[in-house]
Amino acid sequence: MAVNLKGRSFLTLMDFTTDEIRYLLDLSHDLKSKKRLGNSNYLLMGKNIVLLFEKTSTRTRCAFEVAALDEGAHVTFLDSGSSQMGKKESLEDTAKVLGRFFDGIEYRGYKQEVVENLARYSGVPVWNGLTDVDHPTQILADLLTIEEHVSKPLNKVKVIFAGDIRNNMCYAWMYGCAKMGMHFVASGPEELKKQLDKDALNKVNEIAKYTGAKIEISDRREYVEGADVIYTDIWASMGEESQIPQRVKLLTPYRVTMELLKSTGNDDIIFMHCLPSFHDFETAMAKKQKELGYDIREVTDEVFRSKYSVVFDEAENRLHTIKSVIVATIA
Repeated sequence: MAVNLKGRSFLTLMDFTTDEIRYLLDLSHDLKSKKRLGNSNYLLMGKNIVLLFEKTSTRTRCAFEVAALDEGAHVTFLDSGSSQMGKKESLEDTAKVLGRFFDGIEYRGYKQEVVENLARYSGVPVWNGLTDVDHPTQILADLLTIEEHVSKPLNKVKVIFAGDIRNNMCYAWMYGCAKMGMHFVASGPEELKKQLDKDALNKVNEIAKYTGAKIEISDRREYVEGADVIYTDIWASMGEESQIPQRVKLLTPYRVTMELLKSTGNDDIIFMHCLPSFHDFETAMAKKQKELGYDIREVTDEVFRSKYSVVFDEAENRLHTIKSVIVATIA
């Protein structure tokens, strides 16, 4: 069946069928190969996109900018200090104005309803660069990376997300795995399991009935057996310092160690992380917390730098998958 995503917004993988996600991954593989060969068809020549950032970023901003520039588009960057959105101008009015200027809008910030309202009022495709409850462009990059490093089709792959299972990456993984028929285990404390969004869990389990996916939540270590991917994310972000003592106490048993990787029984296990990562004490935040007596590393440096780690391939793939989303929706 032919897939046409032109004019569509990319707000969550839950809005897309398995075939449509497959199309975006195939396009990502193709665009990555062309970039490696130095080929470009300038598929976005004459297009203009705007990046709205309420949260800081390295990979997302760079990936969107380079992806657009590679294909001939022009990029405007607006952060919270250089836009009137939500301050002197309503979100609705801002969206309508930007929709007159630009062919596509990227948003990275806090509330999912903001990116949804941008799509509702702008009249052009809107792309979710991260919200508090989802990170769909990251999952596309992760799926592409798995296809490059795991010699199984996606519907035979088992992914373990270890640590803070309430965060946006865990939900995004549930959505991606449900859609692609994968086996997903959210491995975290029982206390956090109780706080998971029941509606979201019900939705992914309904989808799993049709795709053959298996979505599990567990605090038991034996669930890692047979895993193909171990994934984690940081336990606390900037601005959440007051929560660090509690987070460290709660999540230290779920730190990704070499022992955890070995317990999968899979010599070809890969370690993935959306980055940034506290894997050593070379960052200001990790150093400060260590001085206060808290080890905030969600993964050991041994694992992060090991042969099992594919985190920098994964980071690069943000570029190729974001390019596929832009090309598919506005080219």
